Amino acid sequence: MRVLHPLLLSALLLLVGCSSANKEPKYTSEADLYHAAESQLQRSQWETAVRNLQSLEENFPFGTYAEQAQLELIYAYFMSGQPDAAIATANRFIRLHPQHRNVDYAYYMMGLSAYDKDKGMFERVLPTDLTMRDPGPARESLANFSQLLTRYPDSPYATDARKRMLYLRSLLARYEIHVANYYFKRGAYVAATNRGRYVLENYPQTPAIPDALAVMVQGYRILGLQESADQSLAILRDNYPSHPVLNSSGEFNERYSYGDGKRSWVNRITFGLFEKSEPPGFDTREQYDPVYQRPPRPGRS
Repeated sequence: MRVLHPLLLSALLLLVGCSSANKEPKYTSEADLYHAAESQLQRSQWETAVRNLQSLEENFPFGTYAEQAQLELIYAYFMSGQPDAAIATANRFIRLHPQHRNVDYAYYMMGLSAYDKDKGMFERVLPTDLTMRDPGPARESLANFSQLLTRYPDSPYATDARKRMLYLRSLLARYEIHVANYYFKRGAYVAATNRGRYVLENYPQTPAIPDALAVMVQGYRILGLQESADQSLAILRDNYPSHPVLNSSGEFNERYSYGDGKRSWVNRITFGLFEKSEPPGFDTREQYDPVYQRPPRPGRS
């Protein structure tokens, strides 16, 4: 019989010990899995909780904790930075359990997850101007929250959903103003004016309305639509007399965002790629937009 060298034997024992130490404990019952996941969620161990909740769902699909585990899995996915998985799990829960007493939570989490799903690692840590982001996720989130309020107006999540909808509407309205400013810089005056009118029609009572009116005045004047410009100016002057585009006499200052409107031949033939003039654009958020504190992270159902 071969005898292992003492050093080799020690190394083998050490490897076996390390392997055993790295393995997660195995839970043999549904209750063990669920309570382990609960404990991990409380300790913010999101990835481990996800694995245990997935295991519970796979091994005990019709068990006592199955439905609650699905709801917990939505939350665990969201908190672990997997919004697409959270949305898919919430959709599946709604499809399988449309009459569940906590189905409103699934709709609520869909709204939260949709807004977060295109955030990168740096955006989660560093402050960024969210109004400059792709508006698709914000629109999807707004639609999900709207569906929650339509179906479950008395839901315990309704109040928070309404606050988030106000924030999202303001975000989307400001995005449209950014686009209008961009179109002004490129000489696309019809498109810029249409963006201002879109904000006025679709996002009333948002802090972007003063700038939307200013965009419309500017655009209509450039396009030679004086009557429409005067109507928009009257509304701006009556409701927002301190808008910086208005002088002390209430007259509209076209140079405020557009400059003198003159473009060199180089600027024209290159569509603004060279000899750029960078007017400040319409952006009065510091004046009209109160700082919005995002509501805290959601709790579990």
